[in-house]
Amino acid sequence: MKISRIILIATLLVLSAAFAITVSGQTNGEGVVVDYNSPKKYIVGGVRVEGTNYLSPDQIIQVSGLQKGLEVTVPGEDITSIVKRLWLQRYFEDVSVSIDSLSAKRDTAFFKISVIERPRVSKWTFSGVKSGEQKELQDRLNLKRGGEFSEYVSKTASDIIKRYYKEKGFYNVNVDVSSKRDTMIRSAIRVNFHVDRGEKVKIKKITFSGAENVKEFKLVRSMKKTKDARFMNFFCSKKFNESEYDNDKRNLISAFNEAGYRDARIVKDTMYYIEPGRLQIDFEIDEGKKYYFRDITWTGNSVYSSDVLNEILMINKGDVYDVVTMEKRLFGGGKQNEYDISKLYKDNGYLFSQISPVELNIEGDSVDVEMRVVEGKPATLNNIIINGNDLTNERVVRRQVFTRPGYLFSQTDFERSIREIASMGQFDAEAITSAGGYSILPNPMDNTVDIVYNVTEKPSSQLELSGGWGGNTFVATVGVSFNNFSTRRFFDKTAWRPVPLGDAQNLAIRFQTNGTYYTSLSASFSEPWLFGKKPTSLNMSLYYTRQTNSYLAFNILNNNEYMEVYGFAAGIGKRLKWPDNYFVLYNQLSWQTYKLQNWAYQFLFNTGISHNLSYTLSLSRNSTDQQIYPRQGSDISFSLQLTPPYSLLRSCKGKNKDRFLKGYDEKGNVQYATNWKEINYNLQTSQERYKWIEYHKWSVKAAIYTKLVGDLVLMARAQFGYLGYYNRNWGYSPFEGFRVGGDGMSGYDTYGSEIISLRGYENYSLTPTASSNYNTTGNYYSGNVYDKFTVELRYPVVLQPQSTIYALLFLEGGNCWSDIRDFNPFQIKRSAGVGVRVFLPMIGLLGVDWGWGFDDPVNGKSQFHFVIGQQF
Repeated sequence: MKISRIILIATLLVLSAAFAITVSGQTNGEGVVVDYNSPKKYIVGGVRVEGTNYLSPDQIIQVSGLQKGLEVTVPGEDITSIVKRLWLQRYFEDVSVSIDSLSAKRDTAFFKISVIERPRVSKWTFSGVKSGEQKELQDRLNLKRGGEFSEYVSKTASDIIKRYYKEKGFYNVNVDVSSKRDTMIRSAIRVNFHVDRGEKVKIKKITFSGAENVKEFKLVRSMKKTKDARFMNFFCSKKFNESEYDNDKRNLISAFNEAGYRDARIVKDTMYYIEPGRLQIDFEIDEGKKYYFRDITWTGNSVYSSDVLNEILMINKGDVYDVVTMEKRLFGGGKQNEYDISKLYKDNGYLFSQISPVELNIEGDSVDVEMRVVEGKPATLNNIIINGNDLTNERVVRRQVFTRPGYLFSQTDFERSIREIASMGQFDAEAITSAGGYSILPNPMDNTVDIVYNVTEKPSSQLELSGGWGGNTFVATVGVSFNNFSTRRFFDKTAWRPVPLGDAQNLAIRFQTNGTYYTSLSASFSEPWLFGKKPTSLNMSLYYTRQTNSYLAFNILNNNEYMEVYGFAAGIGKRLKWPDNYFVLYNQLSWQTYKLQNWAYQFLFNTGISHNLSYTLSLSRNSTDQQIYPRQGSDISFSLQLTPPYSLLRSCKGKNKDRFLKGYDEKGNVQYATNWKEINYNLQTSQERYKWIEYHKWSVKAAIYTKLVGDLVLMARAQFGYLGYYNRNWGYSPFEGFRVGGDGMSGYDTYGSEIISLRGYENYSLTPTASSNYNTTGNYYSGNVYDKFTVELRYPVVLQPQSTIYALLFLEGGNCWSDIRDFNPFQIKRSAGVGVRVFLPMIGLLGVDWGWGFDDPVNGKSQFHFVIGQQF
């Protein structure tokens, strides 16, 4: 018993000694003892810091919160929290707080904070990674030079690097982090991340067991990101994406739900390597029973009757219990342009409406569904906010939107507003159509809603200063196009930076010459909203072109052979309300003069002057979602260009009695025409016959864009053109015909003919020729009828405000005829190929295509084409 007491007393003495801290003090030269069993309160008399190299003592004291005059308890939670607060900064390897000294009265303590700072990193490096990957990793890691290095930083950075490579399919990636002292900088280290990516993990095979009633093709297609190596997935990525795997399993179950198997479930999924870097995934499915709709009832609907709602739902008694399709028709997300009930309510202002399908009764294989509708009250538009228009005037953006304060909310009007802003050309179309490009802010308390459009300005003006060698001669081009010009601010001195901008007007001036062979000058102006109140556009253009037969490369200067074209055009377009407000009616009046002197290269005659006074009526409908890379919608146009029928209005009486010849009799005597039908135009000179040209020109063009998967777009396009005459005796017009074949670029032949591209063939090689007594060469281009059909599969590579790049595959066919009586829409020249398009705001659209013509044995089958500008 005594021995036990002795041991207990000794233990208590040892513990008491362990819980006492002696701190050497300067006051009176005596030691300061802190007894943990007897906490004591002190007033902080001062704080000093030791051990710092990078951080200043004031910074550490401020973070610690240990300020002069503060009352603290030692020992106690005050000191503990100070240490924790400093430790959480992750700047230090060790932190301690101690009493440095006491005042004479021993009620004031002077504290010392001792730290050992972590080494700072002078350079972060990577090994085992590509240069492009290194930049992406640096952006993700956001590691700064001079930052601290710790286990936390090492582990966090390694996890980010592993996650980055797993997204690329490298699931066996290893990251080794090493550090070494920097011999050039004191107390600094260099940290290197060595990455061993390993082999990319791809899915080779996916199997489905228990799926007896749903086709395997549908199951494979339902999984969007998890694809195996079968042929139908040829264009899909086969890498295993862990972040998308769970979502694809839900999509797999949705495929069964769509077939009526509401109880379908994945019993288990097994994943294993069948060879290095190649996975096999086995799904075991329990389909369950197949169900059918029985009774569908509606409750809570007062705005629309049950019959109206059922017409949109399109589900009848006895139909397969397809939950997926039902939800698409209730809430949207179905096929393009497919209407849904939620949108029906929102288009009438019922933004707060809710629809809840409830399985009311399940009996056998039949399901009764009750649609519970909470309509709420109509929402009125309150504030329409536009952000990001730093250059474009706000009124220009506001006139494009269909959502106006005080109107009832409409989902269709909201979507149309997004489309109109994206199509303006002044803003990034990808940004406005993404989730961050807009915000709908409902306020159920007062039944209002605010809409915010977040636009991103992009460079829209283009400056062209170029020189090049082509056609054995040097060509210089100077041009400028201001696509956001403002005449309203023309006299505002502060707006000239360098020109007044902000009203979405277009002003373009272009000059091109090589000094002798070719000279061209053009200017155009367009105002999309004439007078700024209604969507009525005004377009004006003025141009002059001169082309000679001079070649400096061969020291040939020939000014006796030339062609001059000059003219003016003005048109007004008006957006219609019927059949819908996508239609635009455009009217244009134009005048052109063609002056030819010994120009025996392209047209029906080679010397003379022709005037072309025409009126154009065009009806178009453009519902594409954007200009550069449309994913959905259509672009359809019909136009008719007319000149006065001069030959039908000619009088052969009075002073014109002896002007028009009919022919000669058997004795060679001249016979004069008595009416316009008897005039023999072949007896006239080209100047007499074609001084005023006449024609009627018909054109139909249609393009439809369909989004297949993601950003993969199918474009189908068809077009037809016909240049007709009023009088068969007068014949076809020598100008305004068609030239088909090649890249569609006019080169120097800017006016006089419409250039139609057909890739895979040489320029104009599909255009027929005819003979003429008015042309010294005897032949000229005589394309008066054409058709063309195109199918393109497009996929974007880059979709950014600075540039848009997409690749394409195309199938194309078309042909050209001299006379409408020879027209055969099935007699086409076919081609196929690949291409790429690059859009740069300062330059425009550039492209290159390679085409293979299947029906051109003379000129070869393989052709490269370079494209500048949008081709139709």
